Amino acid sequence: MIVLPFPPASLSGHNNKTWRSKAPTIKLFREWARVAVLEAKPVIPATGDIRLHIHFVPPDGRGDRCNFWNRAKSAVDGLAAGLGINDKRFLPSMSFGPPEKPGRLEIEIA
Repeated sequence: MIVLPFPPASLSGHNNKTWRSKAPTIKLFREWARVAVLEAKPVIPATGDIRLHIHFVPPDGRGDRCNFWNRAKSAVDGLAAGLGINDKRFLPSMSFGPPEKPGRLEIEIA
């Protein structure tokens, strides 16, 4: 299992800031995920779908579950980069836990 910090609201689809203001945060989350997947060394099939399950544990109850996937997209891109694959191979699913400080993403790749 890969555990990453919960992505900030600035990565939400509701954020109307310019891409330039989000770029440093996107880059950071992508790199965290890339390094984490290299350390985890999951075994993946050479071809076909790769199951990706993200369990969202938000830091508080204010978030919009429908936007959590948007927030996690840079992490998903980092996972794909670390695995050396195109992220279109991921077959994503998600689940949600109760709020818990400081929040986290629990990611399983199979």
